[in-house]
Amino acid sequence: MKKTYIRTGLAALAAAAIFAQQSDIIIKLTRTERAVIAVPDFRGAGESQKLMQAFNSTLWSDIEGSGIFKMAPKSMYPLRVPQQPRDFQPPPQPAPKTAAPAAPWLTDWSQPPVAANYLAFGYAAVQEGQLVVFGWLFNVTVPDISGAQVFGKPYFAPLTEEGARDAAHRFAADILGQFGAKSLFGTKIYFVSNRTGHKEIWSMDHDGSNQKQFTFYKSLCTMPSVSPDNTRIAFTSYIGGTPQLVIHSLATGNRIGFYNQRASLNATADFSPDGKTLVYSSSATGIAQIYQASVDGSGLKRISSARAIEVEPKVNPKNPNEIVFVSGRSGLPQIYKMNMDGADVVRLTNGEGEAVNPSWHPDGQHIAFAWTKGFDPGNYNVFIMDVASRQVVQLTHGSGRNENPSWAPDGRHLVFCSNRSGSPQIWTMLADGKNERRLTSQGHNEKPVWSRQ
Repeated sequence: MKKTYIRTGLAALAAAAIFAQQSDIIIKLTRTERAVIAVPDFRGAGESQKLMQAFNSTLWSDIEGSGIFKMAPKSMYPLRVPQQPRDFQPPPQPAPKTAAPAAPWLTDWSQPPVAANYLAFGYAAVQEGQLVVFGWLFNVTVPDISGAQVFGKPYFAPLTEEGARDAAHRFAADILGQFGAKSLFGTKIYFVSNRTGHKEIWSMDHDGSNQKQFTFYKSLCTMPSVSPDNTRIAFTSYIGGTPQLVIHSLATGNRIGFYNQRASLNATADFSPDGKTLVYSSSATGIAQIYQASVDGSGLKRISSARAIEVEPKVNPKNPNEIVFVSGRSGLPQIYKMNMDGADVVRLTNGEGEAVNPSWHPDGQHIAFAWTKGFDPGNYNVFIMDVASRQVVQLTHGSGRNENPSWAPDGRHLVFCSNRSGSPQIWTMLADGKNERRLTSQGHNEKPVWSRQ
């Protein structure tokens, strides 16, 4: 019996230690304590009212999806919703016990049931044929209305639903900026979709809107990678019959010349932080190994030398001399780290299960990756790792196959592929695994990568 208690106690201590390590990583990546924000629906005058549904849903989605705030439920909001600062009045002293005042007070929002710290509010109108949205952010916990305003400004946009969404994105970005957070507005997610009958490269906005086809090769195009300056995209295409690297300008969509080595495989490219170099996997000398070349394909150098397939090199965004990659040199695919010259090879994952799809966090200290962790082969989940300590945190649990994670530029969000809905689709989540959102639904969609700007 005593031995049982000892074993149980040791197991509990081990579990507590693991939980503490995981919490440390999550805290490091998420950092911010979340304030409560109320975001009542905006109303519009005249022709602008028909655009308010697009504006309100976009504003709510951007603020909620940021992971910065806790959203005060709309069902808790008072009946009187301000549209501009002059709608507020200070509560009389002492507060009346009878009828409610004709105008809202700050305490309507700061006290239960709303219990918010901040209030985003405003209204829309039409000026000279344009939509103009007046937005304010108030700190409703201050005692006096004169000190409540954090900022307020107008947002001009075309009188269309797209214009209304654009205004909402910009207002949300300004709110997040007040808390030192980056907005994902303006960033793109590139991915592979077969919705036209062929696997082609597509793009969409950070929230899944504005999905557009990028390549039209009518041939398999896969594994996209975007340059850090957001000017080029590299991907693997079978247009010549064998996998080769193709580079396009993101500004014009035109193909840019790249010399592919004669090989049965040239694939899984990644750009260096300065955008001047590509690292990729090639079978130019036999078995697939890691190579380095200029962005036009010249100056080819072999980096790895192993008797096993080595693919998916990713360059550390903060240290261009450091690469993580996937290798089978120890048996099952594992994630390794090495210098750009091939020296100092270190295995990062512990050899249990299959570990693939590494993606560097913008801080250059963490990676996200897909790992079976000893489960059924191919049954991947998304994990993050502190590279220095090798501590890992599992983000997805028991929800199908989850793979190909890619970090957002803000370092707080991940995009990944999951078949939890029955077919592979693109999802996003916060760095703590919460707030999962499905972005695609038409066809099969996979291998997403978040542009770095």
